[in-house]
Amino acid sequence: MYAMVEIQGRQYKAEKGSLLKVNKLPGEQGQTLEFDHVLMLRDENEVKIGTPYVAGATVKAVLEGRGRDPKVIVFKYKRRKDYRVTQGHRQDYALLRVQEIAAK
Repeated sequence: MYAMVEIQGRQYKAEKGSLLKVNKLPGEQGQTLEFDHVLMLRDENEVKIGTPYVAGATVKAVLEGRGRDPKVIVFKYKRRKDYRVTQGHRQDYALLRVQEIAAK
């Protein structure tokens, strides 16, 4: 059984026991989070597709940790204009371990 779930405007495929790398979420490590924006639900026999969400379906996950991606360097340059700008960015993320996928 798996579900397509929307977390902070992005879609993720959630299976029981899988690890999801999502954008930074509020909360403490070990906290249980529940998401009810389930777009699609699939088990062995049938597929339920929401309009836009599947009614009564939830995904429960535990916040396992946080981290930061490697630095991405952004370099802007215009030739013959003496224009050079270097900028760096590191994206924060949260790791979620899917505990349960429930449907009514």
